[in-house]
Amino acid sequence: MKKKQWQGWGPGEQAEQHYLVQPRALAGGGDIRHVSEFLRASGWRDKSKTGGPLLMESPDRSVRLSYDPYTQPGRWTIRGAARGPQAEWEAVLGRYTPVEIIAGLTDQLTRPRSAHAPNVWAPLQEQNWHAHREGQHHIATSPDGLAWMHFRQNADGRALWWAGARDGQGIGWTAQFTSTTPMHLVQAFSAALASPEPVMRPPGRVPHSAQITVTSVSVLPSQLSAWQHARITAARAATWARHSVRSTRPRTTARAHAAAGGARTRR
Repeated sequence: MKKKQWQGWGPGEQAEQHYLVQPRALAGGGDIRHVSEFLRASGWRDKSKTGGPLLMESPDRSVRLSYDPYTQPGRWTIRGAARGPQAEWEAVLGRYTPVEIIAGLTDQLTRPRSAHAPNVWAPLQEQNWHAHREGQHHIATSPDGLAWMHFRQNADGRALWWAGARDGQGIGWTAQFTSTTPMHLVQAFSAALASPEPVMRPPGRVPHSAQITVTSVSVLPSQLSAWQHARITAARAATWARHSVRSTRPRTTARAHAAAGGARTRR
């Protein structure tokens, strides 16, 4: 019996052309599995119906994420339920928001909240975004003027976070966050938005825009698979670690005393 060599790995595979796109804010939507597979590996439940929009739910059922490309103009919606001091919140992002930027927020949903006070503007300042204030509005704009992050407060007291990107041809996306959206999530989004790192797109998925820079690269299928696998493995490892901590917590004091009372001391 002859053994067949798997062609998806090793010397037999052929390099494929991909493209690195900058700025990432104008790279187009990308593959939604970059978001969904990480959440699935982190224990989120896939509630999607066959042939329907993506719908996922957090393990504690407090957050729901949906992606609906079928209802124009198509969008991502993330809703958080009210829990204790946290009020109900919502984030709505256009369908052309790059998945790498969306993942900045959604990945953060799977992690413990930092003890440090969040600062939405800090990641933007680190990347030399231009910040100024107009009345009750706080505005930051990317150095190339193509992306923005606003905090807007109306005269009636209503407030929201508003972000987006748009090229010279009017192609782009917007995102809105209610004022009740946890600040550490908005900060994670702003960090992903301001990141100078390019994002990769396959042929046919690069936007036609005069404002982007495209670099052609040759990538092996095994490399793409390894990068994707590393991201999923990291999510599974973090999920396993959290579950392990919960399962190894000390028993209650009452049970500890009961165990101590039933033990005999040898002399």
